Amino acid sequence: MNHIIFLCSVLAIFTITGCSNKSNVNKDDNLGKIEYQQTKVDNDIESDSFMEEFEEELKLERKSDPLSGYNRVMTNFNDNVYEYVLTPVSDGYKYVVHKEIRISVRNFFHNILYPVRLVNNLLQGKVQNSLDETGRFLVNSTFGLLGLFDPAKKYLHIKPHNEDFGQTLGYYGVGAGPHIVLPFFGPSNLRDLLSRYPDFLVNPVAYRDERSYNLTNHYSQSLLLNGYERINNISLNNNQYEKIKKDAIDLYPYLRDVYEQYREQQIKD
Repeated sequence: MNHIIFLCSVLAIFTITGCSNKSNVNKDDNLGKIEYQQTKVDNDIESDSFMEEFEEELKLERKSDPLSGYNRVMTNFNDNVYEYVLTPVSDGYKYVVHKEIRISVRNFFHNILYPVRLVNNLLQGKVQNSLDETGRFLVNSTFGLLGLFDPAKKYLHIKPHNEDFGQTLGYYGVGAGPHIVLPFFGPSNLRDLLSRYPDFLVNPVAYRDERSYNLTNHYSQSLLLNGYERINNISLNNNQYEKIKKDAIDLYPYLRDVYEQYREQQIKD
């Protein structure tokens, strides 16, 4: 009888303990579920906030591209011109003309475009840059044999300050406007396209009329010189376009973004 009472007591103790443990487990499970749900809610809130901020940034960075259809067609056209016309011609030119001569040709064209750089540096209030450009022009036009060499940079360490009217407008806060791909010239935008005319007016290579100061006597001569400068520069660019094109999944938007970012950086500098 005593054994039966003892066994009943032990069973009762185990039953009570088991219920207590089960209750604690259930409480712990419930608490865990509540904490998990709260964490999930917090994470969802943080995720939603992050996505909202991210989408806002995307909206700010996204620019209107109303001419995308035309731009894609013109990009393909320019790409074919570059691949089947400009590249073979520049390769042949590079084979015939020594690199040092081609560098001197590039220096010459850069030197005679001094008025464009001077005017735009002055318009932006960059007095020191204007003085540097004037000093470079005087030194390179004399000791550099009409700009064929660049002793101002090599010996005097005076660096060029390339500025155009598009950068001048951007400096004063004028927006780029819609992106425009120009035939033969490549990527541009409305601001830079309209800025070509003021730069044209002070460009010594560009022919305007007989009364203006020109290094050329006719429009055809101006076109030939500009075309020659383009071929010469392509021969010195070390396949830069091919490297850019190689990284592009979709050529047009890639070139568009590269151009716009490059121009924004030029304006900031």
